[in-house]
Amino acid sequence: MKQALQLKMGQHLTMTPQLQQAIRLLQLSTLDLQQEIQEALESNPMLEVSEDDTTTDSSSEQDAADAEVSNHESVSATAKTAESEEIQAADSDWNDDIPNELSTDSNWEDTFQTASGSSSSSSHDFSDMEMESNDTADETLQDHLNWQLNLTPMSDVDQLIATNIIDGIDVDGYLTVELESILEHFNSQEDEQLSSIELDEIEAVLRRIQQFDPPGVAARDLSECLAIQLQQLPEDTEYRAEALKVVTQYIHLLGSHDYKQLMRKARIREPQLLQAIALIRTLNPKPGSIITSSQAEYVIPDVLVYKEKGIWQVTLNPEVAPKLRINDSYADLIRRADNSPDNTYLKNHLQEARWFIKSLLSRNDTLMKVAREIVTRQEAFLEHGEEAMRPMVLHDIAEAVEMHESTISRVTTQKYMHTPRGIFELKYFFSSHVTTVNGGTCSSTAIRALIKKLVSAENPVKPLSDNKIAQLLEDQGINVARRTIAKYRESLSIPPSNERKRLV
Repeated sequence: MKQALQLKMGQHLTMTPQLQQAIRLLQLSTLDLQQEIQEALESNPMLEVSEDDTTTDSSSEQDAADAEVSNHESVSATAKTAESEEIQAADSDWNDDIPNELSTDSNWEDTFQTASGSSSSSSHDFSDMEMESNDTADETLQDHLNWQLNLTPMSDVDQLIATNIIDGIDVDGYLTVELESILEHFNSQEDEQLSSIELDEIEAVLRRIQQFDPPGVAARDLSECLAIQLQQLPEDTEYRAEALKVVTQYIHLLGSHDYKQLMRKARIREPQLLQAIALIRTLNPKPGSIITSSQAEYVIPDVLVYKEKGIWQVTLNPEVAPKLRINDSYADLIRRADNSPDNTYLKNHLQEARWFIKSLLSRNDTLMKVAREIVTRQEAFLEHGEEAMRPMVLHDIAEAVEMHESTISRVTTQKYMHTPRGIFELKYFFSSHVTTVNGGTCSSTAIRALIKKLVSAENPVKPLSDNKIAQLLEDQGINVARRTIAKYRESLSIPPSNERKRLV
């Protein structure tokens, strides 16, 4: 095989470090970007946060201070002399109060002066602050139940059984562990007292725990959870007996909204059943949710949209990322002809700082282009709501801003827009379309909004079926299949018509 040299011409994309950094910054969320900027500020001495306003204010204050220095020199000298005299007088008075000899049974507080009020108050403030910080710890359901268990008089064996039961309760308050498995665990112990535990003892301890707060905790299913809450109500509560009968024997008929069969089997008339159901709806099917509180997750919008003089304006959120600049003091230290290690170190970091700032500017420009194009195409949504949402895909925006679809996908992922109608992810404005009767298109988001509007206005005694909703949309010029209606309805967490049925 003969070796030879050949020349070929071609095009290929070279992923330079600058391009890789720009792509990585482009797909970062707001919180990730702030963390990335903070890490860059800590690792690169050439970067600093631009503080033009604060610099101007501080310089003006400094000039004013310098102008008044001469006027206050004599006054300050006099004040210092008077202050020193007062301090010496106070020290002499304090020393006079101390006796030369102290009795052996004397206390420090009785002889010497206590700390000043400011120091004592500061110590109290610190202790109060520390206690407040300790109080902010989230209390779990197990902590709440164990606290009540410690206040309940029980034997050591019953305490151990109760601890095992509490450990098997989930965040909703339901017991997820079988009592037989707890019994098997104790029977396998070498301790004779634990191995002799019977199932009746475990059930008795479970009944004690089911009386704890919140009501309905440690239930094994929904029927038992609701029954425990009803049993804790006063006996003279109206329709308590009917509601207890429904949840213990006919909970499956209540769940399927088969009210006719429920009234026939339970032998309850319709007015009584209505009151019983109203009482059941006051109960909590997830009692553990009262104790277990989830922390709120806040979303920081990247883009702000508002209407000014009849025109929709789009701006970047100034609080998302600080303005960065090159540190002038370090930049002046760089000498072109010097190849010392320090100078090389500064040059490398200067180049990295310039790349980083350029990547941030490129990210902001791309985000603004995409956001403006989205607002231009979705002005009807901003004016009238979800029902006026236009169908739009990534290709439409990519073609308008002359970018690749992958770039648009990176820009719109985990980026949020603050509008007068709420905060939405940029991905929210993209949706598929459905052809209308007139040959136009309708967004799937608009169809979901129409379905939600029809269901909210339906007659609860005779709710709308999927076929009926499809017919109503067809009357409005939107052809949607029944299966599509069912899919959109499930995505909105709307139950089927038989589960939405009510007696009144």
